[in-house]
Amino acid sequence: MSIVRKQATNRVIMVRPALFGYNAETATNNSFQKETGVPEAVAKSAKREFDAYVNLLRNNGVDVWVIQDTKKPHTPDSIFPNNWFSTHVTGELILYPMYAQNRQQERKLHILATVGDLDGVSKIINLSGYEKEKCFLEGTGSMVLDRVNKIAYCCTSERTNQKVLDDFCTELDYKGLVFTATDAFDKPIYHTNVMMCVATKYAVICLECIKDSTERDMVVESLKQTNHKIIDISLEQVEHFAGNMLEVEDENGNSILVMSAEAKRSLNPQQIAEIEAYSKIVAPELETIEKNGGGSARCMLAENFLPQE
Repeated sequence: MSIVRKQATNRVIMVRPALFGYNAETATNNSFQKETGVPEAVAKSAKREFDAYVNLLRNNGVDVWVIQDTKKPHTPDSIFPNNWFSTHVTGELILYPMYAQNRQQERKLHILATVGDLDGVSKIINLSGYEKEKCFLEGTGSMVLDRVNKIAYCCTSERTNQKVLDDFCTELDYKGLVFTATDAFDKPIYHTNVMMCVATKYAVICLECIKDSTERDMVVESLKQTNHKIIDISLEQVEHFAGNMLEVEDENGNSILVMSAEAKRSLNPQQIAEIEAYSKIVAPELETIEKNGGGSARCMLAENFLPQE
């Protein structure tokens, strides 16, 4: 049977938080995180934002499967499942090594069993053993995947190790395209998916983050060769999570670009028009989650690309 590769899917998996909150373990290299409010109030607000986000996606024709997290062990970032697993059209379920110890615990038995039992899983590739070597690769946070052309765009950081990336690329027959990206304070961007999004026909990217001109030209050339229109965003827009976007599909296969309301507000009219030439924009309010978790709309979605009968 021939495999049809697509960049976007109609099916996503989300983990409803039991006790979301500011994670001091990840804040060491995530400059987007800011502790705000009383923990109990933050947790309640995050649940409201999560539920509203799920409803918004479903109302726009996206098939959302929600898994409920548990309070113990406490995993404040469980709302971002795309970092610890990914699924692929060739039947692989991949488990990734996580930087923070309390994020490693997100692979809870009941969630792991639920994900592992997904229809279409034919092979489980467990890369989490690299945690013992302090080598990390945080899923589709560390990598922005061009699933059609099998390219893994990847900016280096403490959370993204070349050896683990090479292992991923060998297993999935991908090409790794590695570069250095820094934020407004000249610190490494912790996850590639906060400054870059690859959709079917276009890519949203902050070229300003890639200071080295040779590396920047390499990324631009790769996107051009794969026929992606480049929509450039600024460092300031990255600070508002404008890079943290994901293309999904509705039930009829129409393109949707998901971003937070904060991200959308940061875009200028021309950028919005360029996106809307290809995709409908869906933008949930995620203020509490963004400020305390340092992640946004894309981070909350784990795509289900597994083959369907």
